[in-house]
Order: sequence, then C-alpha cells, then structure tokens
Amino acid sequence: MKDQQGSNRISSGAIAAVSAVVVAVGGGVAWFTSHSNNTPTPTNPSGRIEQPAQPSTRQPVANEQTANVYWLKSNDKNVALVPQPVKVASILPNQPLEAAFQSLLAGPPAEAAGSTTIPKGTKLLGLKSENDEVHVNLSEDFTRGGGSTSMMGRVGQVVYTATTLNSKAKVYIDVNGKPLDVLGGEGVELQQPLTRESFDKNYQL
Repeated sequence: MKDQQGSNRISSGAIAAVSAVVVAVGGGVAWFTSHSNNTPTPTNPSGRIEQPAQPSTRQPVANEQTANVYWLKSNDKNVALVPQPVKVASILPNQPLEAAFQSLLAGPPAEAAGSTTIPKGTKLLGLKSENDEVHVNLSEDFTRGGGSTSMMGRVGQVVYTATTLNSKAKVYIDVNGKPLDVLGGEGVELQQPLTRESFDKNYQL
C-alpha cells in the first residue's frame, strides 16, 4: 500500500514537471512569435540597389514663327518695299529677328521679287528686341557705296525688317556699336529712333 502511494506521488510530480516544461516552451514560442511579427519587413527583398530618379533632360520645344524680310522693287515712279516671308523655328525671343536679318544681309534669293542696296559683306554684329524697341548693330560695310536713294533704300530695308513682328516698334541702328547719325558721303541724316511711320514720312523712296 505504501509503495502504491509512493508511485502515485512520483507520477503526480512527473506530470507537474512535464506541464511546467510545456508551459515554459509554449511561452517562449509565443514570445518569439510576437517579436517576429513586430520586425519590419524589408522594403527591397530582392537585394537590388535602386538608382535615384534622373532629372528630366527634355529639350524646350521650338516654336515656328514667320518673319518678313524686305526687298526693294522699282515701280513706275518710285521704289517700294516688298516683304518675303521667312519661317523660323525659334526657342529664344530674338531668334526670329536674327534669322530674318541673316537672310536680309545674305541678299535676295533667285525667287525673291526685289533687290537690295545693302552692301555685300555687311554683317550683323548684334540685335536686341525689348520693350517695343529694336537695336540693330551692323558692321561698317553698311555705310559704303551708293547715292542717297541707295542709302534711304537700305535704311528702309532695315527698319521694316526690324519691325516685322511689331510694326509699331522703334528702331535704333548702330554701326560698330555707335549710333548711326549720318549715312554716306551725301550725308543722309537719320533721326533716331526710326519707325515705319517716320521713315515713310521723311525718307521717300
């Protein structure tokens, strides 16, 4: 009878010990699981190194504009200024006028309906269009050769070409960076600034 009671005590003690171990293990598993769930998930599981976004390299879109170059055409009694349109793909504000003047100084093409009195070799040294004013700087070749009609004709070509995008603009003509007050040996006086209106009034062709 004593042996049976001792055996019962041992069995109860063993069960209690096993239960304690199970509780301990279960608690450890629960602790590990809860802490594993709180671990942040990596945002780049593949392990690839991601390159930073590159800035946009798109170029500004050019706008096509039409400017007029003016040539001289003889009528029965006088000389008229006739326009020839020139299409220009421009990005910067002064590009259409600069392109028009490059065409003007290159001389009329074969299909043009007129001629020019601007001396060959005249170069555009600078051009600026701002606040209804156009400043044109030409090389000294512009002042060479021709009589008064030739002088007034070339001034008219410059004034009308310079105001092709703004017919009311005021035009200032410089030669080698200095204001052109008197043109040619016959002394054609220029009252600057010049406009289309003042040219038509004071310099009849």
